Amino acid sequence: MGQEKTTHKGTLMTEARLKAPPSSQLIQYTHAPRLLREKRRFAQFLRVDMTHTVMLVEEGILSREDGKRILNRLRVLSSLGAENFHTEPAKGSFLLQVEDFLFDELGEDVGGRMHTGRSRIDQGATVERLYARDCLLDAADRLVDLQAAVRRLAAGNTTSIMPGYTHMQHAQPWVFGHYLHGVFHAFSEHFDRLVAAYERTNLNPLGTVGLSGTSWPLNRDRTTELLAFSGLVDNARLALEEYYAVEIMAVLSFIMSSVNDLASDFHLWSGFEFGFVETADSYCGSSSIFPQKKNPYALETIKKEAGISTTWMASALSSFRTEGSGDHAPRRVLQVDDALQVTGDMLDYLAGVVETLIVRKDRMHALASGNWSTASNLADEIVRSTGLSYRQTHHAVARMVRLAIERRIRPDDVTADLLDEAALETIGRTLDFDTGRIRLALDVEAFIRTRVTVGSPNEADIKRLLGNAGRRLARERRWIARQRRGISDAQGKLETAMDRIC
Repeated sequence: MGQEKTTHKGTLMTEARLKAPPSSQLIQYTHAPRLLREKRRFAQFLRVDMTHTVMLVEEGILSREDGKRILNRLRVLSSLGAENFHTEPAKGSFLLQVEDFLFDELGEDVGGRMHTGRSRIDQGATVERLYARDCLLDAADRLVDLQAAVRRLAAGNTTSIMPGYTHMQHAQPWVFGHYLHGVFHAFSEHFDRLVAAYERTNLNPLGTVGLSGTSWPLNRDRTTELLAFSGLVDNARLALEEYYAVEIMAVLSFIMSSVNDLASDFHLWSGFEFGFVETADSYCGSSSIFPQKKNPYALETIKKEAGISTTWMASALSSFRTEGSGDHAPRRVLQVDDALQVTGDMLDYLAGVVETLIVRKDRMHALASGNWSTASNLADEIVRSTGLSYRQTHHAVARMVRLAIERRIRPDDVTADLLDEAALETIGRTLDFDTGRIRLALDVEAFIRTRVTVGSPNEADIKRLLGNAGRRLARERRWIARQRRGISDAQGKLETAMDRIC
């Protein structure tokens, strides 16, 4: 006796259990927002559906004929694209929207078989990881592009002397290229954090089902291969967890913190009182009342977005509170979408600012030369010549600076008499130091040339650091390309597997 074909076209899944249809508020505040978010994952949802269906056929759980019909229908849906796929929030989540699309042509008796050995929990968790993985690679591209822009700017400023600051006061001469390498290094460390987060994200939860696995003999290794995951979520219970998403939020917050540092420095240094850099006109706006104004809109926007990022990780963790292990609803870090978008956008925005930045080298040099930032070097020279301790020479030079400021004497006008006067007042003896040696010790260019320790801002060491940075960039780009190639190869395997069935 043949099996009777049964279809329930237009029947809501919830009607089998619930007496009442979804309220207008449930649709408005739960179903519609969730569906809008899920439609952004259109490609990932279909890839999971196709992969699961292929695996079911290969394992003999689903007949080849039914698998063929389902896969062909999924291919039709894929060709429509998210923008042309009509959805109805009253029907529920994206999974149910796709099922409804299948049922229209195949009926529930065929279309409903795609859900064999699967839960909305592990399906959704798999989609989330695929989407996060793809977005992380996009963010990595933007991060590397910014690093490359910073490195290029640094390479053009290996001898651009500027004041170095502690407590926002001149400390010692610095070099703009050395500063920029430090920025590059911070972003490189964030790239490493991103890679670590990617590795914990790129694990396959498909086949863990709702909580305790399934009696169906699913081949989880096969779906791992076809989805380009690097491994499995081993414990079925852990498919529900999204701590990997919290880690992503933390990494993005790190990145945005360094974005804020660079934007804040450029913003400060572009003011008239500093005048070290100038943002290109194409990244600025003007004032409706002040004719002279050139407002750095790009830097202000970047700083504003970076400020919000400080709450990302805490907000993500707070969404888990009160749940405990008894709440088996999948945890969704909804904020991760906005965080990924904002981070990528601001990295791109800041790269544009860096690539077009105007550097005022003469202004940097003039300020570094005029405000005693080389005083520590004079103290070192006195130690070498006299055998006094650094603390003694520190006292003498500090008093000399005080006297010079009181008498309006510039560093390049200091004399041996002034230094001896200061030394007598502080350590009770003269130093008999030649005026020429004093002025050479206070010269900013001589200061930079005499920095000998590894990592110093002398030109040779900056070039060494930037050489290392170039090699680092190449490794980062290779890593991104390797991940994308693996995803593309897996997609090719999936297409081949579908072709064999269809």
